[in-house]
Amino acid sequence: MTPEISVVVPTYNRLDTLREVVPTFLAQDLAPERFEMLVCDSMSTDGTREYMAGINAEHPNIRHLPGPYNGRAMARNAGIREARGAVVLFNDSDILASPDLLSQHLRHHQAGEKVAVVGWEVQVKDLADYAYKRDHVEARGHLHPPTRKTLSWLYFLTGNASVRREDLLAVGSFDESFTGYGHEDLELGYRLQKAGVTILYEPKAVNYHCQDVPHDDQKEKMKLAGRSTVRFFRKHPDWAVRANLGMTPISLGLHSALTTMPGVLGWLDKRAGDSKFARDLVQQYYYVSGIKQALSNDD
Repeated sequence: MTPEISVVVPTYNRLDTLREVVPTFLAQDLAPERFEMLVCDSMSTDGTREYMAGINAEHPNIRHLPGPYNGRAMARNAGIREARGAVVLFNDSDILASPDLLSQHLRHHQAGEKVAVVGWEVQVKDLADYAYKRDHVEARGHLHPPTRKTLSWLYFLTGNASVRREDLLAVGSFDESFTGYGHEDLELGYRLQKAGVTILYEPKAVNYHCQDVPHDDQKEKMKLAGRSTVRFFRKHPDWAVRANLGMTPISLGLHSALTTMPGVLGWLDKRAGDSKFARDLVQQYYYVSGIKQALSNDD
């Protein structure tokens, strides 16, 4: 029997979380023959290959696809090529699925409409936080207003998103030139939307992103995301891209002003652990730093 939906999971040396993620897919409310999971592994050295061999021996619908992938875009494209399902769901190796994640995505695609579906990716700090939010709906907060039905490309986040495989192939799948952190998913969403694919929001399609990135690490990730913003805009010189991704004269000017006040920036950085406002402001500063670096280096 050909599976209806293929789950594509890129990974690299994430065995610690992958061990938690795979069982949540084995516990789906779909029969195993109705789905497959493709773990697209950038040649991990932490025992991922051995772990996946053991899983595949008992569950043939969970497959390991190792390869010399240079980033998440290339790894996901390998999964798209190998997928046997008509629908492809993107998940990550640190994102745990609810038991009905796949069935919630599938019901939107069974109507045969040209849609992508983005679910509710709940942020959790660790496995204890995951267990609590899994069991206490009221603790999850909200990703989007409950009344929202459709989304723009700006919210096409591939930690919890599904698209018909034929629509992915029609727009060329992920752009593999996005090898750094950030925006390879938004850029694909932009092309899908331009091709007439409606992006739906389904809050019942829930999964849990288990990560707690330290502030200093997040600053570096934001720099990389800024560099990806420039790549995105150069590929699609659309004012909507520039405005939505914060590459505006106002944001660039505010960055320049804050650069001239290192004492203020340092004070905000010290407060980042206790103040969300300070943390967000500092991380935005580093994001725009990445934009400016890419512009000056002609990346």
